[in-house]
Amino acid sequence: MKPLIVLISVFAALLIADKLFSGKWNTDFSGNTAMSVMLAFTATGHFLYSKGMIRMLPSSLPFKKEIILLTGIIEIAAASGLLIPAIRQLTAWLLIVFLVALLPANILSAKNAIDYQKADSQGPGLNYLWFRVPLQIFFIAWVAYFGIFRS
Repeated sequence: MKPLIVLISVFAALLIADKLFSGKWNTDFSGNTAMSVMLAFTATGHFLYSKGMIRMLPSSLPFKKEIILLTGIIEIAAASGLLIPAIRQLTAWLLIVFLVALLPANILSAKNAIDYQKADSQGPGLNYLWFRVPLQIFFIAWVAYFGIFRS
């Protein structure tokens, strides 16, 4: 929920600021920048809550901490790439693949009721998927719209 709030809040703030200062609605800039800020926000969780995020991965998977840290770095790289017009479309395509690849970890996390911030099994559980899966689809659509189709 927090990433969605960050995304929408930053998008709205940038749209309003741009309209006030330039007289235009720059949705492309606002959309890509808002996703970049959201990705930077979510990337911090990989470093601050790595112990809990490790619990989101299958137990058979080796190098869990490294995977969590690497995915945080990938999110930071994607956040940067969306801001560079010359590589925005490539970044958007790769980010979509990344977001699809993360979905199984989110499903496993919900199945095991993982609360990654507390690193325990007291999370919202499977009901969370009714929000999380559509949210992931929304993020993918946002990246496709602003990063591919509008670029």
